[in-house]
This record gives sequence, structure tokens and C-alpha cells, in this order.
Amino acid sequence: MLLTLNPIAFQLGGLEVHWYGIIIASAVLLAVYLAMKEAPKRGIKEDHILNLILWALPFALIGARLYYVAFEWSYYAAHPSEIIAIWHGGIAIYGALIASVIVFAIYCRVKWLPAWLVLDIAAPTVMLAQAIGRWGNFMNQEAHGAITSLAYLRGLHLPEFIIQQMNIGGAYRQPTFLYESMWNLVGFALIMTVRHHQHWFKQGEIVLGYVMWYSFGRFFVEGMRTDSLYVIPGLRVSQLLSIVLFVVAAGLIWYRRRRGDVAWYLDGNPLQAVE
Repeated sequence: MLLTLNPIAFQLGGLEVHWYGIIIASAVLLAVYLAMKEAPKRGIKEDHILNLILWALPFALIGARLYYVAFEWSYYAAHPSEIIAIWHGGIAIYGALIASVIVFAIYCRVKWLPAWLVLDIAAPTVMLAQAIGRWGNFMNQEAHGAITSLAYLRGLHLPEFIIQQMNIGGAYRQPTFLYESMWNLVGFALIMTVRHHQHWFKQGEIVLGYVMWYSFGRFFVEGMRTDSLYVIPGLRVSQLLSIVLFVVAAGLIWYRRRRGDVAWYLDGNPLQAVE
């Protein structure tokens, strides 16, 4: 018997509260909590983390939407009223991340904070939030892969509720949401395990390592998805961006290591006295 999960958690009057929103909100709250625990250890006041989140969230949503619209411009040029209709779907995580980094950089410059250090603090918590957030896609039966067989899914030893939720449109689908979620969860665990080792990471290398880790995994997961935006046939937008980000992040790590004047992550905030 096929039994899929209801994407609507409950109703308040005429308002439908979706699991997607609950999961995303929970992921953000957990990320903020973990970042606020780490920030004081590195000489960053907790208030700055809250302020950054309050500024970053609306711009992240705008960035996620603009990124999607930009690569589907032929449609939105003909339907301009749909540009703001995010409730119809169409946001991209890369757009949200790019917008958030810009907000972080501007805030840190205005408040005299070391931007690389702040991004290092945020990076693993963002990765955890992404791992959790993909389960919102699971509840909506989106961000899935191509048609596969029931035997394949059972061969992965997945819980029955995941297998049944992957029956979309009468066919079983690759659970690409799960692949990306697990990849991000492993990355989060790895960073949290090693980031406090003395003289392992210069400031900026945790966030750049996150970029490399996420980009590498996203390249392969994106290749399995069926809802991708394409640059050219055979190459998806997110795959191209993953390649660019991976190379740039690796190059920045190499360049900053050669400079020799970059503080260690555990040294914390060198500007603490002027906060």
C-alpha cells in the first residue's frame, strides 16, 4: 500500500503550516544556536551573530529567488508577475549563499569584525542547516532524481517511509535530497571534529573548506536531479558554479597560506579591543 506523507503539518484557521517551513525554521534556529555558542570563544559577541542572521535572512531569500529567475528569464520576462511568486516554487541555495556572504562581508566591515573568522564560525552551522533543510524538500517531494526501481531503493536499506515518499507521479525516484543531506552531515561532523586542533586552520580556511566540500558533493548530486537549470546541454548551472567555487576556494587557501600573515582560527578576533 502506497502511503506518502502530508506536506501540511497543521492548519491555523485558514492558514496552512507546511512541514517545509517548520523544518527550514528549525534548521536556522539550530544553526544560530551553535554559532552563538562558538562565537564568544573566538572573541565575537553573540549579538553580532543575531544581527547578522536578521540582516542575512531576507537578503538570502531575495538572492535565492533572483538566482533562479535569472536563469529562467525567458519565462519570467513573459510572466513578470510571477517573479515575486515564490510560493509557486523556484529558489536556489547558491543564490541564498552568495547573498548571505555579501551581507556578512558588509556587516563585518561596518562593525570592524574579521570577516573570514565570522564566516568560519558560520560555515559548519550552515552546512548542518542545509543537511536538515533538504528534508523539507523530501516532505514536498521535490529536489529528487530520475526514475529508479523499488528494488534499488530497498537495496539502499532505507526506511519504508522514505521509499514510499519517493514514489512521485506513479514512479520511484532517486532520493537525491538524501544524498546531499548525508554529504552535508558528514561535512559538518568532519569540520566540528577537526576545527579546534591547534595550528590546523588559518582564518578563512574553514569556510573555504566548506565551499570545496559542498561544491564537490553538489556537482555529482546535481547531475542526478531532474529539476536543474542548464547552461548548455549536459552541463547544469549549479554544476558549473560548483566547479568555479571549488577552484576559487582552493586557490584562496593556497594564496592565503603563502602570505604568512593570516591568523590562526583559534587565535580568535584580533580586533576585539575595538568592538
